[in-house]
Amino acid sequence: VRLQTQPKPQPGQPPLYSGTFDCFRKTLVGEGVRGLYRGMAAPIIGVTPMFAVCFFGFGLGKRLQQRKPDDVLTYPQLFAAGMLSGVFTTVIMAPGERIKCLLQIQAATGETKYSGSLDCAKQLYREAGIRGVYKGTVLTLMRDVPASGMYFMTYEWLKNILTPEGRSVSDLSVPRILFAGGLAGIFNWAVAIPPDVLKSRFQTAPPGKYPNGFRDVLRELIREEGVASLYKGFTAVMIRAFPANAACFLGFEVAMKFLNWIAPGL
Repeated sequence: VRLQTQPKPQPGQPPLYSGTFDCFRKTLVGEGVRGLYRGMAAPIIGVTPMFAVCFFGFGLGKRLQQRKPDDVLTYPQLFAAGMLSGVFTTVIMAPGERIKCLLQIQAATGETKYSGSLDCAKQLYREAGIRGVYKGTVLTLMRDVPASGMYFMTYEWLKNILTPEGRSVSDLSVPRILFAGGLAGIFNWAVAIPPDVLKSRFQTAPPGKYPNGFRDVLRELIREEGVASLYKGFTAVMIRAFPANAACFLGFEVAMKFLNWIAPGL
């Protein structure tokens, strides 16, 4: 977020952060280890229901397209089911993203307006009502709907590729699940980064700066920093994407096996 929202440097001046590792070093030196985890309370509170709703939405999307429970869906149908999950998760994601982004940039700007996630939510609501808390929802949808489609479609595709001939996909080994989940996360974020940059800029901008929403953000970025600015933070996102999503899908598969074992007919 700090890489995505850093201001354009003045002529002859270096940027605030020259890249991912420079940002990491400066944050660590200036704020300590805690600085690397700013704004995490809101996502942590929302992560369990968010992923529950995410996988529920994907399952619902598959069932809506199946005539029979054992129908095998095509990859475009899996993509469509994944897109539905992105719609479901935005309701939970948007406020947490808004709070997280504001808290993550405030130390870099030198201003400490919010003491924590709850204080941030209270101030946003007091200043602009529920719209202030949900600012950036359209951009969150623009990020999560296509990215979630790519996420689930890629995961199912990779699982099929990695399953040995004559074996069931449900018997896939842990390393192969981790590999499929990690790569699915990379494909997900390859699609999600441009709208994520726009979302971060919009959600952290002062009130009224972008009256036409993402169109104003996009025009400003392209005009001042070029198309490459839509991929700010690419390295940081990709370093996170593989291990985070490998763990996510492994957790899902283990949870499903456990639930099917304790309640096979549920």
